[in-house]
Amino acid sequence: MLSEVPVVDILGIPVAAWRLEDLLKWVDDQIKNAHGAANTVMYANVHTLNLACEDPDFHRILRAADVVYCDGAGVRLGARLLNQDIPERMTGADWINDLCRLAEKEKHRLFFLGGREGIAERAVARLKARFPRLLVAGVHHGYFHHHARQQEALFSNLKAADIDILLVGMGSPMQEFWINSHISRFSMPVVWAMGAAMDFVAEAVPRAPAWMRRHHLEWLFRFKTEPRRLWRRYTVGNAMFILRVLRNRQTHSGKIRRQTI
Repeated sequence: MLSEVPVVDILGIPVAAWRLEDLLKWVDDQIKNAHGAANTVMYANVHTLNLACEDPDFHRILRAADVVYCDGAGVRLGARLLNQDIPERMTGADWINDLCRLAEKEKHRLFFLGGREGIAERAVARLKARFPRLLVAGVHHGYFHHHARQQEALFSNLKAADIDILLVGMGSPMQEFWINSHISRFSMPVVWAMGAAMDFVAEAVPRAPAWMRRHHLEWLFRFKTEPRRLWRRYTVGNAMFILRVLRNRQTHSGKIRRQTI
């Protein structure tokens, strides 16, 4: 079934101008109207858009995704600089509960893939405590890339399981490259790149206080929590993103268009 996604073009990546309810309805529709090919859901934040500008292969993968949604306040700012609006950001740690609520209601089966050993199990245990009728088709850690037998065993597992949504949390750009490399082997309706959401659900990584999230300061909390790893992303990266958007504004039409999938 063909459908249209309203998108804002930011640095060449079509980012859905949706609210969470629109994204979840689209996912639900793909499951209920499955046609044998997997639909890919990926996200755009300042970090991934900067990576896409620096890596043509990653840029191509994001452009080829069926839906790319907004995962950061910086992307909304980028849209505003282009005189457009993306109504809200949707971070994995926030949407996971809404997704599980939908999955529980509609009996969609989820498979959680990613994180260190034991993280997916802890995340699922916490989600099952909130949504006791949630159907989980399986879990697997994300550290199998250098073990051919483990990877093949995983694919056998994925093929045998009855999965509606495969949630892949390996961090960007690893998870997107992995999904792209193996998309032909997936038969579930939706494959969703979810970043570090499982770490947050499992409480392996702390989240910013609610007031910081409301005021778009979650990046500052993460920076203070992991300064060595994130200093360049949140200082140089943020400035570079704004500069790139301003440069592109001169030749960018800034119009919302509709992407047919």
